[in-house]
Amino acid sequence: MKIGIPKEIKTKEYRIAIIPSGVKLLVQSGHEVYIEKDAGKKSGFSNDDYKKAGASILQNVKEIFNICEMILKVKEPQSQEYDLLKPGQILFTYLHLAPYKDLTEILQEKEVTAIAYETLLQEGGRVPLLEPMSQIAGKVAPMVASYFLSAHNNGMGVLIGGSCGILPSKVLIIGSGTVAKNAAKIASGMGADVIIMGRNPSSMAELEDIMPANVSTLYSNAYNIEKILPSVDIVIGAVYSRGEKAPYLITKEMLSFCKKGAVLVDVAIDQGGCIETSRPTTHDNPVFEVDGVIHYCVANIPGDYPVTATQALSNATIPYVKKIADLGWKRACLEDTAIYSGVNVAGGFVTEQAVAKAHQIKYYELKDIINNCPEFGGSA
Repeated sequence: MKIGIPKEIKTKEYRIAIIPSGVKLLVQSGHEVYIEKDAGKKSGFSNDDYKKAGASILQNVKEIFNICEMILKVKEPQSQEYDLLKPGQILFTYLHLAPYKDLTEILQEKEVTAIAYETLLQEGGRVPLLEPMSQIAGKVAPMVASYFLSAHNNGMGVLIGGSCGILPSKVLIIGSGTVAKNAAKIASGMGADVIIMGRNPSSMAELEDIMPANVSTLYSNAYNIEKILPSVDIVIGAVYSRGEKAPYLITKEMLSFCKKGAVLVDVAIDQGGCIETSRPTTHDNPVFEVDGVIHYCVANIPGDYPVTATQALSNATIPYVKKIADLGWKRACLEDTAIYSGVNVAGGFVTEQAVAKAHQIKYYELKDIINNCPEFGGSA
């Protein structure tokens, strides 16, 4: 299979979808890998590194999309890339389609087989291709929140860990999954007084067992959020429902309970955000204020740490990339339930129930499409 890796063009997105060891594995299996020139530069990998691993370096991104059967990316296609997509092409990347109807419709119109890292689901409920980036985003969240608490950023002017004789800041983390766990590790390590709010009893119990004494847990509901908001300096929104648009857990009305100059970090912004007043921002302009409350809503937090993030992501994705390349996407889906669960759009049909529900688009079971539609080799 011919596999193409274009340079990411989302603002300040420095990651690349594959590292040289992944290229070498694919080439040794008989596949051809094409990489856009300098796509790995910010991740610490030169064109020569990829050439030595067996990749071909191309100058023109259009050529990559034109000749390759599978496109590997990190972030969802940007508007400049829509016209490059072609029918039958496999797109394997983070998609986060629930908040973005226009992209969903483009993928339908182009009849792309769109496989989303974030919905690929293993038995036991793990999302293995989301976890590495969730770990990084969770670790970064308290650090950026601490920075924007500074007075020169219009924050409250308080230090997250306090000082001798001065109480530390209070950090509220909403969610109890991978982002929350890593955010709590860093925030507590910085000396903050941390509260994790969640609804999953087992994950809450696990957090109680592994976290230090300055981390406590509280059941998440609107009443408890409203009661706790007046006392916190930082809020980290860390909720994720697989494939679905994030629910608003902090409404616009709730901002009146927040301290002026408090910092809200909405890590769920890729899925539409869990704070009603959130909107996607970039590393160039990461924050904005609403009612005196600072919002940090960067939609690609790990993209600013590409040397670490690229390796973590590629190590997680390459086994699935290889299986899709070796077997073809249809057979790979039928033999591997995780890959099957990752397909969001195929042949013009929406095959992820949460995405169909979010956009009120008809949902199709992927297996039925593969078995019955002529363009998928079926008999219908």
